[in-house]
Amino acid sequence: MANRVTNTSYVKWPDFEEIKEMFKEHFIMDRREDGVVTVRMHCKGGPLIWSMELHDAIGKMWRLLGTDRETEMIIFTGTGNIWVTDFEAASWAPEGDNAGETRYNHMFVDGRRMIITMIQDTEVPTLGVLSGSGGHIELACMCDFCIAADDITVLDPHMLPGTNNVPGDGIQSCFMELMPTRQAVWYLMTGDKMTAQQLLQYGMVSEIVPREKLMDRAYEIADLLMAQNRVARRLATQVVRRPWKKRIVDDLDCAFGTEMFGMFCAEELHSELLSMLDYLGVKDKIDPPLVGKIR
Repeated sequence: MANRVTNTSYVKWPDFEEIKEMFKEHFIMDRREDGVVTVRMHCKGGPLIWSMELHDAIGKMWRLLGTDRETEMIIFTGTGNIWVTDFEAASWAPEGDNAGETRYNHMFVDGRRMIITMIQDTEVPTLGVLSGSGGHIELACMCDFCIAADDITVLDPHMLPGTNNVPGDGIQSCFMELMPTRQAVWYLMTGDKMTAQQLLQYGMVSEIVPREKLMDRAYEIADLLMAQNRVARRLATQVVRRPWKKRIVDDLDCAFGTEMFGMFCAEELHSELLSMLDYLGVKDKIDPPLVGKIR
């Protein structure tokens, strides 16, 4: 083929090392030689504390990493035996000063992008490794594959006593897509707890795995997928993800807007929300210890 001289060049996309550095406060990332990337949520090396900064970072991470052509699979997990529990009060404090701007930019926009980018913008297979107890389990369960540690307890906290928060930020999409309808309604409307065994029973995860073998099993699944043809693997991912894409288009914007409307009606602030650790009964069972003060 003759040499070609084009008028323009490709826009440079950040490479993996740049992406890893960019997101290091929120995610610890490692990449195998075959392009399998593990993304682990953390707060100063320990279990996650839910912040507006992380809320913003998740969607950006999925977009950059999921569109990177050297990334072939993403394993998404947490640190220790805690998934998402406490809100960092100082981080969410701006909601009290400017509720409209905060709830639009950091909740409605960032909250939707967390889900949209994982489903719409990520070109490679994803595996959620639900490694701890807590809420926001859609971050793992809406991955293409999902496994869970056998000793966790999870819930959706939106409707728990002491909150006035409609479950419309994507958790309803997750529950209604994966669970039988009656069970989805029950757990969304009551905030009832689920064990790992119940997650398996209701179709939220495909396997439950002893904690000490959790990441070994994740890499076994990665090996299985990476043995496949690259183009076929990526294209098949988009085919099996179609139900999620349709549900997100039909469901997310209106439901998220409803949640924000409810928050304005109740004048509720995230910085004042109660800890899920008390509801879960795991406050004294955190390993490693949670960074910072638990309210």
